[in-house]
Amino acid sequence: MSAVMNIPGHRAVETLVAKLRRRQVVGSREAALETAIVLRQVVSKARFTNIQQLITIIREVGRRLAEAQPKEHSVGNTVRRVLHNVREEYNSATKGSAASRNVYSIGKFVLQGQPRKQSGGAAKSDGRITLKENDPDDPDSFARALKPVLMEAIQDVLDELETVYDNVSKNAKDHVHSDEIILTIGHSKTVEAFLKSAGHYRNYTVIVAETAPSYQGHEMARSLSAAGISTFLVPDSSIFAIMSRVNKVILGAHAILANGGLFAISGALLAATAARAHSTPVVVCAGQFKLTPLWNLYHEYGALDFADPSSVLGFEEGKLVERVDVVNPYYDYVGPELVDVFITNDGDHPPSSVYRLIKETYDDDDHEL
Repeated sequence: MSAVMNIPGHRAVETLVAKLRRRQVVGSREAALETAIVLRQVVSKARFTNIQQLITIIREVGRRLAEAQPKEHSVGNTVRRVLHNVREEYNSATKGSAASRNVYSIGKFVLQGQPRKQSGGAAKSDGRITLKENDPDDPDSFARALKPVLMEAIQDVLDELETVYDNVSKNAKDHVHSDEIILTIGHSKTVEAFLKSAGHYRNYTVIVAETAPSYQGHEMARSLSAAGISTFLVPDSSIFAIMSRVNKVILGAHAILANGGLFAISGALLAATAARAHSTPVVVCAGQFKLTPLWNLYHEYGALDFADPSSVLGFEEGKLVERVDVVNPYYDYVGPELVDVFITNDGDHPPSSVYRLIKETYDDDDHEL
């Protein structure tokens, strides 16, 4: 807490920490957006004389946010992505600085003139930024020069999050064909946008499993039906029985692990296993901000989080409640061998490519915040 208190923007950090702890921020995308907005405030107000100081500040804030809600992995993923973009922008700026110095030295040699004293920590040269660290006359010059490109780097993360549904759905018509029967479970906003986008070009049928005991499938079925898509709502117990008629299973994801496995709403494992038994393709729609560079997320019952057990077995059952342990896992772990393809905002990828995507998206140093 004390380290964060010394960081400009700490009030915004603590506000988000409280909201995450109370679960007032619902959904991976909303948590990622809130995280990126807070990091933008922190960076805009931060004082630093070299890039390592800024990275330390971002990591400290990121660690505090991630610890507030360890089960919402999109928070840590967003911090890692911002750190990756910050390093990229800094490296680009320093290369520009070195190029500018080389050009200036040649010009000095040709003209046999004296170099002009540059004021401040930065100058523009052919659209590039020249950085000068630790200027004793102006200690804030480095930060002032770098902040515009850093704000742009964070804005890129925000823009990606704000357009993730559209970008995942842009090629939906290539994955969904006329007269197909598609099975989905629960209510994933990404899957909802994907199916609605395909509905503009194809006539197909969606079977939605109601996903007890949360019954999120009811909301999904209502939304798809309102969009003019032929929709059927079925109990979870019917999934295996109807799988022989299904052409494709489309799932959402809460977190995609480095091995190509994923955590998805409870019931996803049932659907994916039934699909494998009938050789039915399983497609996962998710934004790349859900890529998590972690392997060891396995918990008892294979669940990442647990919901209220009273929705499975109420206290009114009396003595039975005292004699049994009731668990209500909110997520299932679905292994990479049960998934055929991930459709993301950056194209389609098989599970075997997830590790490469993570290497490209995050820096190795940031796997542990």
